[in-house]
Amino acid sequence: MAVTPILAGTARLVLAAALAFGIGAPGLWAQTETETETARVSSAPGAFLRGLDKVSGVVSEIDISVGQTLAMGRLQITLGDCRYPTNNPTGDAFAWLVIRDAGVDQPRFQGWMIASSPALNALEHRRYDVWVIRCKI
Repeated sequence: MAVTPILAGTARLVLAAALAFGIGAPGLWAQTETETETARVSSAPGAFLRGLDKVSGVVSEIDISVGQTLAMGRLQITLGDCRYPTNNPTGDAFAWLVIRDAGVDQPRFQGWMIASSPALNALEHRRYDVWVIRCKI
C-alpha cells in the first residue's frame, strides 16, 4: 500500500515536531528537562484533556495525572507524559497518551498529541474525540 503525499507530509511534520521538542516515548530520557537546538521543554505532573461523545454530544473536561488511567465512556485514557515549553508554560503542550477501548488490550491510540494541532496525530474513533488542552503545572 503506497503512502500518499499528504500522509507522508503529515508524518514528516510529526517527526519534525518530535525532534524539535526533543520528545520520544516516555522513559527514553531520565531528565525532566530536555534542551534542544530550538526549544527547551519541561515535563508536567499532569494534563487537562477534553473529550467529546459524538453520539450524545456530551463534552468532558479531564484532569489526569502522569501514570493515571481514567475512563471516558468506553475509553480508557492513560497519560504517560505531558511536556510544555519551559519559557512559556501556557504554550503548546505535547501529551503522550495511550487510549484503549474498554476490555481491549490493543491500544486504539498510542502517541503524542499536540495541543495546537489536534488533527495532526488524532484519535480515530467513530464515537469519541479526545484533545490535549494544556499541561497541569
